[in-house]
Amino acid sequence: MPTTDKLLNVTEAASMLGLKPKTLYQLKNERRIPYCKPFGKSLRFKLSDLQKIIDESTTPIQEL
Repeated sequence: MPTTDKLLNVTEAASMLGLKPKTLYQLKNERRIPYCKPFGKSLRFKLSDLQKIIDESTTPIQEL
């Protein structure tokens, strides 16, 4: 399994995004963030999905 497809639990994912776990649950419930529940068990987030969210939210520097 590639490193970018590592599954993170709610605490790890919230920490990576700088959010509280409660906020992450709210985003999940609003279907604003991708998630998975392997075998119907605990909620997990793909590292690659979270990295994509961060990359898309990054504002590039302005060239002078």
